[in-house]
Amino acid sequence: MLGATPRLLPGDAMLHHWSVTHRPAVVVAFARAITATGTGFIPFAAVLLAGLSVGGTIRRRVTTAAVLALCLGSGQVLRYAVMTLVARPRPPLADWATHASGWSFPSGHATTGALTAGLLIAALYVRCRRVPPVAAVLIGMWGAAVGLSRVYLGVHWFSDVIGGWLFAAAWLALTVCVYVLAGRGTVR
Repeated sequence: MLGATPRLLPGDAMLHHWSVTHRPAVVVAFARAITATGTGFIPFAAVLLAGLSVGGTIRRRVTTAAVLALCLGSGQVLRYAVMTLVARPRPPLADWATHASGWSFPSGHATTGALTAGLLIAALYVRCRRVPPVAAVLIGMWGAAVGLSRVYLGVHWFSDVIGGWLFAAAWLALTVCVYVLAGRGTVR
């Protein structure tokens, strides 16, 4: 997993080298804090809370929260399957500034951050019928920062992060289509 040299895309090596050579301690601490929000409990808690805020009845709120959590969880499972099939090695272990496990492509943190951001924006839209631009930008910036922190911390190639974002966008699009076709597109 760690010893092999992966086929890199244009920009991967340059961005990796830059991140490894530009790591003041305070920025590494900030990147570690951001990366920690893109995995585990935090994304699931965020989408569950967002889901519970949508809908006029308790039943609709619980259903929406379950749908959001199911989308996030099933997206992570499918991404893990893709990662295992691709089996792309990570950058060299000596360059890591945080813990990582498994294969590199697509980035799990980037996928989870983008999925969570997309689901939060969707929940805001369903609740308000208009997402405040500042909220959408801030949520989107958080999702992007989670992915970029993985490159900065040296545990992913930039193309792993792009792959995670594209995977998340495709999964969100498919989920929205299924949700709308299932008649859940109008939450009251």
